[in-house]
Amino acid sequence: MSRARWIAVCLLIALFVLVLFAGAFAPAPYAKQFRNDTDHSPSKQFPLGTDELGRDRLSRLLYGMRISLLLAPAAALISTALAAIIGGAGAYVGGAWDQATSMFIDLFLSLPWLFLLLTLRALLPLDIPAVTSVVVTFALLGILGWAASARIVAASVRSIRTSEFLLQARAAGCKPSRLLLRHVLPNVRPILLAQFLISVPLFILTEANLGMLGLGVTEPLPSWGNLLRELENYTALRHSPWLWVPLLSLMMVVSLFQFALGAEEPA
Repeated sequence: MSRARWIAVCLLIALFVLVLFAGAFAPAPYAKQFRNDTDHSPSKQFPLGTDELGRDRLSRLLYGMRISLLLAPAAALISTALAAIIGGAGAYVGGAWDQATSMFIDLFLSLPWLFLLLTLRALLPLDIPAVTSVVVTFALLGILGWAASARIVAASVRSIRTSEFLLQARAAGCKPSRLLLRHVLPNVRPILLAQFLISVPLFILTEANLGMLGLGVTEPLPSWGNLLRELENYTALRHSPWLWVPLLSLMMVVSLFQFALGAEEPA
């Protein structure tokens, strides 16, 4: 592994630890309002200032990052599992089932999944409880974001199914369950892991888009999406450059994922 990948992985691990224990590092609870210090500029007490309700921006950023960094992997796990079940199982069985699942995957890929996600989220009530909005948002991401991974998994399983070593194992009388557990799954596992890791930053960005449109995690829970909504106030941005911190942190995290998933340096 290259040095850049090691640094990116170590920084991501440190960031996960930081947000996992956000309560120990945050200056105040994310929903606490300092009514005498609304729209406060950065200070020793408020390193990133306060918002229009007097809530500490640094605390809300740490808790918002925790929601995204912990639940985006959960959504990625759902989408990867669906990709393995739909794409992998169809390709392994073959025949009409493989054709049917391939058509279903192609149909799903032909739909603009982000707009489909927006439509489904908009059909749900906007005044649902904050915790419910978190579950709904990331569940929809996982349920709707599997198709691209399913095509890759299906192609891999299809090539393994027709490989020589699998044909020899089948000719030697190996049971179908043993073929699946001992020959197919070990060869597909790295592909599933790669699709899982690729999906995490994608879902983080998608949640941020939903949050900016008011369709993601609802108040008072913070998330990258609803924190970025402050960027809509262009006038305030000129006099309050600290409002850019949520966007810069989002770009940093996505860049770290890109470095961590990057190709190995040539020997």
